[in-house]
Amino acid sequence: MTRDLADTWGALLKVHASLVPRIDRELQETHGLPLTWYDVLLELNAAPERRLTMSQLGSAAAVSRTRVSRVVDELAREGLTTREPNPEDGRSAFAALTPAGRAALRKAAPTYLSAVQREFADHLTAREAEVLAGALGKVLAAGSDRQSRDSK
Repeated sequence: MTRDLADTWGALLKVHASLVPRIDRELQETHGLPLTWYDVLLELNAAPERRLTMSQLGSAAAVSRTRVSRVVDELAREGLTTREPNPEDGRSAFAALTPAGRAALRKAAPTYLSAVQREFADHLTAREAEVLAGALGKVLAAGSDRQSRDSK
């Protein structure tokens, strides 16, 4: 790895480590929602029928696959999600967004979007944001492809 790439990787890690706690704290202080909860609610809201299997949710959300089940349980205790049996596969379950979960997501969205804008987007030009999104998308796609091959 060249020095420039090592510096780029280090900068990515530092940005993540710096911004995630700040955005998380703002969401918790304003709405009582940790960023991990917001992320899971966001993924469920975007899903068909507002539900995903735990495996699908683990692949889509920014929380680790091992942690997603615990986050769904925490959300369920607050009435923001439910677990529903999967009639096609008795070994798996769906995580489903409740109306209260959708309301909590809608209420927190302006805070989240404002924080992302202020902490991240305001520091990039439109071109920088486009290049960054493209580059990170390529890395994510390569990881998804590799994960698909490895699971076969």
